[in-house]
Amino acid sequence: MLKKIALFFVLSIASATVALAANYIEPQELKELFDKKKPVILVDIQPATDFEVQHLPGSIETNAFPAKTDEDKARLDKALTVIKASKDPVVVVCPRGKSGAKNSYQYLESKGVPEDRMQILEGGIAEWPFKELFVKGR
Repeated sequence: MLKKIALFFVLSIASATVALAANYIEPQELKELFDKKKPVILVDIQPATDFEVQHLPGSIETNAFPAKTDEDKARLDKALTVIKASKDPVVVVCPRGKSGAKNSYQYLESKGVPEDRMQILEGGIAEWPFKELFVKGR
């Protein structure tokens, strides 16, 4: 009995670790893609008011943050059309690059976006050091 309980906990932890696995891209790496004019699909999940204040150029505004509910996640569907029509890498942009980004990443993966195409911007908008690249408005 004790072995079964221990096995259950080991498997539970392993599943949780896999479920939270995500690829990250450092701000400098993303800036290099911009500088080299490499195509990238930016899926911005910030709330509408935050997106209005600042976002990265070419971002798809979804306002899906924190991407917890089905309603939040459904807002990501408009980005799916663009993602599925392309082979370009996808970067999820979140206010801080944490749970909302992971939720969005997992949702997009569940909709068929390959994990090897997706990344999360490390630190999100809050830690983006290249403020001169921000776009204001819509």
